[in-house]
Amino acid sequence: MNRYIKTALLAGAAWSALSTYAVAQDVPTQTEEAAAVGDVIVTARRRDEALKDVPISVSALGEERLEQTGASDITALQQQTPNATVQVARGSNSTLISFIRGVGQQDPLWGFEPGVGLYVDDVYVARPQGAVLDIYDVQRIEVLRGPQGSLYGRNTVGGAVKYVTNRLSQDAELTLRGAYGSYNQIDLMASGSVPLADNFRIGGAVASYMRDGYGENINTGAEHYNKEVLAGRLSAEWEPREEMSIRLSYDRVEDDSNPRHGSRLVAGATPAGAILSSVYDTNAGIGDDNSVMTQGASATVQIDMNEHWTFKSITAWREGETDTVIDFDNTPSPTLDIPGYYADDQLTQEFQFLFDYDRIQGVAGFFYLDGHAEGAFDTILGALGIVIGTNGEVNTESWAGFADINFDLTDRLHLGIGARYTLDNKEGTVFRANYLGATRSPLLGGAVRPPLLVRTDYTNDNDFSQFTPRIALSFDLTEDMTTYASYSQGFKSGGFDMRGDAILTPDTVNGYDPETVDSYEIGLKGALDRLTFAASIFYNEYQDQQVTTQVPAVGGIASFVDNVGSSTFYGAEFEGQLRILDNLSASFAVGYLHSDFDEFLRYNLGLGVYEDISDLVVLQNAPEWTGYLGFTWIGDVGGGELAVTPSVSYRGDSSMFEFPNPTLDQEAYTLVDLSIVWTDPSDRYTVGLYGKNLTDEEYRVGGYNFPGALFDNSIIGYYGPPQTVTAALKVNF
Repeated sequence: MNRYIKTALLAGAAWSALSTYAVAQDVPTQTEEAAAVGDVIVTARRRDEALKDVPISVSALGEERLEQTGASDITALQQQTPNATVQVARGSNSTLISFIRGVGQQDPLWGFEPGVGLYVDDVYVARPQGAVLDIYDVQRIEVLRGPQGSLYGRNTVGGAVKYVTNRLSQDAELTLRGAYGSYNQIDLMASGSVPLADNFRIGGAVASYMRDGYGENINTGAEHYNKEVLAGRLSAEWEPREEMSIRLSYDRVEDDSNPRHGSRLVAGATPAGAILSSVYDTNAGIGDDNSVMTQGASATVQIDMNEHWTFKSITAWREGETDTVIDFDNTPSPTLDIPGYYADDQLTQEFQFLFDYDRIQGVAGFFYLDGHAEGAFDTILGALGIVIGTNGEVNTESWAGFADINFDLTDRLHLGIGARYTLDNKEGTVFRANYLGATRSPLLGGAVRPPLLVRTDYTNDNDFSQFTPRIALSFDLTEDMTTYASYSQGFKSGGFDMRGDAILTPDTVNGYDPETVDSYEIGLKGALDRLTFAASIFYNEYQDQQVTTQVPAVGGIASFVDNVGSSTFYGAEFEGQLRILDNLSASFAVGYLHSDFDEFLRYNLGLGVYEDISDLVVLQNAPEWTGYLGFTWIGDVGGGELAVTPSVSYRGDSSMFEFPNPTLDQEAYTLVDLSIVWTDPSDRYTVGLYGKNLTDEEYRVGGYNFPGALFDNSIIGYYGPPQTVTAALKVNF
């Protein structure tokens, strides 16, 4: 309580000081720094707006900032965004796990919904496989914090990430980039465009990322934590009439990096289960085959119907396939081995009607999704001489109507009202059975044999509907500063547990319900002389939380997804940039998050009842403090421009799961980076030197917890990259 009071007092004091300073400036000074605030344009409300005018907590990282800090993929957002977790999923190379303000989804199994929505050029990416997007040919990345249910709908209960690619140039251009770094890293990228007519141009980008492993599979000799990715994007832009534009795009990513099996944190019963000297090494025996492919195409049509109304249509198709293996026990024996595959496809259609009158602006529209996700995996249990085979599929149809309108009540006072109604229909099929023999089941191409015991076999369907409102009141304290107060709600759709065991948990056939977050927020953003900033304080009520729990049980592993109850959490964020000198600036981001479970109902396998254990659990992936501080010095060197950016990021203690585990959980850590970028006077050549994790910090980003003799104490962790140094050259033609 004392900590809460202190935090509130500090936040209130800062708010009062900033607000008082702002109101005192009846005629604000138009410095370059203040003017620059209006130049930051985002599309958080589905239309182009100045960042300071958007009553939402938004972090926007532009192309220049991403290059200055050497951001290689989308996980770099975690370091520079307050209260955010953006990581590679455990046991994966390219599956994305995101949490914002403690809300997200760690389990990437087919059928489970993410809690943070990912959008690539306004196209919703429904599945996390292949979503660790490498940063190339990117205009900016926006991180919207807090529920975005009214404009972005289902599965943005924690927030949304918008990945915006570069538009094609009106002139012919070509950019080549090459990089070489630690662990024999070789990155190659080419992008460009060609105008075929005054109103028609084509272009694209292709990138190859290769790197040796940080470690080794000492059992097979294969690289571990290596990278082998090929990505490409093609696009065409056409303006058949002055008031009409059409953009077509296609992208594809192929990831053939070796699987990640993790590293033992507790020794097993045999010498093969010893803890290895390097956290990046493994002793896995299941194999080193892994393949991930994702691709998609979209068509965006925009028509300016008149000076007030614009119509936009976004049609998109995506699909993905994953074949992988994970060795949970990290030994050559099949004690706890998991081979599996995932496949998904989706078709989405969105219509938007944007309008702008003198004192009323907004957007209204309709969204439709038709999605299919399927998969199969085996749980090979060598000690029992069996394999538990699981497969299934989920078919989803989702319809939504939405509107978001801003009213200029006066020249300074603005009212924003948004609402969305979503209706989901889901059909789930789950099959789970024990097979004799600790080898692959028939579900994954193993020897054909009848089930020893069918554990789950059902098909069920359910409808989920939700109305998600938003209201925001904002006031322009000055021309360069805005304060706001808002309420918003988001929800994550319900569904069916693809691991559900109907013998141990009979209720699994009924599925689970949606979860919701009600968020209250006040914010202040804008410019004060040399400071540009955004500050917010939020209070969230999290209801019907969906939590995946896997526990050892007689005959295998019991898995259940429950709406466990509710939690309350609150926090504060402060981010921005300070121009210290004309050639020296500081970028910063600080996040504070406090969370408590009010109710957590866990199913007691022995008694067959639910028990409230809220005093034993915590919110996962929710460190109390996160922070970032980076300085950028820009000067004339060698006739060109040199930018030097040292930075440090901090992440407090965090729990991998709802149940704290001192062996598995990650203590607070700090990462130190340094980037040096030189650009020649003609802006044709750019040379960069990027050092990451310069103190070689060892930190876990994921893990699994299967203790006990049956699983040979399979408690394993997955780690972020070690110290690396990369040199890069970019040439513009």
